Amino acid sequence: MDILHLVLICLLLGVFSVHLFRSTPETGCLDGEELLMGRWALISGKHTTKFMMKFCTLVLHYEHLVPNLDVGLGFMEQTAHSGLWRWRPAVPTVWFVCLSMIHWGKENPQEISPPQPFNICTIMYTSGTSGDPKGVVLTHETIALLVYGIDLFLDQFEDKMTVDDMYLSFLPLAHILDRMIEEYFFHKGASVGYYHGNLKELRDDIIELKPTFLAGVPRVYDMIHEGIKKALEELSPLRKQIFYALYKYKLFWMNRGHKHKYASPLADLLAFRKVKAKLGGRLRLLLSGGAPLSSEVEEFLRVTCCAFVVQGYGLTETCGACTIGFPDEMCMVGAVGSPAVYNELRLEEVSDMGYNPLGNPPCGEICVRGKTLFSEYYKNPELTRESFKDGWFHTGDIGQMLPNGVVKIIDRKKNLIKLSQGEYVALEYLENVYGVTPIVDDVWVYGNSFKSMLVAVVVLHEENAKKWAYLNGYTGSLSELSSLNNLQNYVLSELKSTAEKNKMRGFEFIKGVILEPHPFDMERDLVTATLKKKRNNLLKYYQAEIDALYLKLTAKIRS
Repeated sequence: MDILHLVLICLLLGVFSVHLFRSTPETGCLDGEELLMGRWALISGKHTTKFMMKFCTLVLHYEHLVPNLDVGLGFMEQTAHSGLWRWRPAVPTVWFVCLSMIHWGKENPQEISPPQPFNICTIMYTSGTSGDPKGVVLTHETIALLVYGIDLFLDQFEDKMTVDDMYLSFLPLAHILDRMIEEYFFHKGASVGYYHGNLKELRDDIIELKPTFLAGVPRVYDMIHEGIKKALEELSPLRKQIFYALYKYKLFWMNRGHKHKYASPLADLLAFRKVKAKLGGRLRLLLSGGAPLSSEVEEFLRVTCCAFVVQGYGLTETCGACTIGFPDEMCMVGAVGSPAVYNELRLEEVSDMGYNPLGNPPCGEICVRGKTLFSEYYKNPELTRESFKDGWFHTGDIGQMLPNGVVKIIDRKKNLIKLSQGEYVALEYLENVYGVTPIVDDVWVYGNSFKSMLVAVVVLHEENAKKWAYLNGYTGSLSELSSLNNLQNYVLSELKSTAEKNKMRGFEFIKGVILEPHPFDMERDLVTATLKKKRNNLLKYYQAEIDALYLKLTAKIRS
């Protein structure tokens, strides 16, 4: 909350804020001189203290470049006696106590300097999971037009937003989706509440705050879905049968075009009002973004939550959503909607991946043009030029245009995927890292946007695999060894060791393996003539084993 106060002060004084993800490496954002270009650097995350101590040295080093230093530099700490939060300075000459902000302002009046449309409003750094963090420059005009565009979009619907609406924020403020939602709620005079920091206890926050609006990544909605399913398993067989009968009945009428609140009031009264009560009792809208939400989960939530459920698609560079789904449109289940206000969208051919916008169905890289795009990557003109071609921003995501004109996300260019929790994973990079493991001869890493875990098909290094077998008292061919559970566990432990040595993040760890005794070859059409992996063919070839492996991992987690 205090960070938000500081952001609002920055807007009042005509200065811009810089936001970093907690996963941003300390060396992956700005150097000292770049940070001092802005008057405020708002930094949050678990590495804050370490980052600040390093940055203090940079501030002192660059102080001669900025003689009138006006940087709010510090981090939040809790006082021992009162338990109140205050702003702890990292530079001795700066002291800012957030809870005394009003009194401090009265004693140190500052001239209000309203910004111009073309002035920088904020620099939001990407999470860095797809490479070095990029500073996305957003102007006041960009953000204002996005907020106004949401007004125009919502005007077409019967249900209106009111000052009584409440948004529960559990995404970081450095996330573009959360930032834009908060901007819009303040614009409408509605309320924003903040969870207390533990996602595992999010349910308690929901019951206490009773929000009308939730926004999150698919992993959050997967947790809600799993929670409802788990509660159903505790019902008697008869009550469970009644629940699913009511589910099918309501779904039938929703598929026929009826709004969710009119599809089956009886089903809502008998069964689904209890689900809504578990979500606070006032929920009106759930928005999913960051990665595709599975059709199964989206359909289930649409029926059981007694609320609108929609998906959107966007990036930090598009200032949040550049496509958005329509409420109560069942034809949009599994899709991310149509282009948002002030945006145009087109698909561009990606020939090497076999995606053709003139094909059937039309597929290609999603390109965006419009008023709500970022102006540049901060101090990176080369990357800015690479991202724009003929005025179109190339997102790197592969989309499919459905017959009804809405977009579905199906792939990621350059084999960069998003897991269900919204984290990017560079598959080729992981394969290069894991490929040095002694027991591994070759490896194909697989993940998709509906799963939170990575799995891999590992081609065993014959000599090292047989050496392991000899030391552990096993005999047989490589094919026979590859079926051993103990060997699978050993390979997993070796991959984990490699990941730890390379300081990978938790979501980049391989959670399950399929052992392959034979190299990926051209005879099975798994590689090209230059031995590049044909990922689509690999997926088709190992699909059954991968599905079985994910089921096994899911069952293990639930148990």
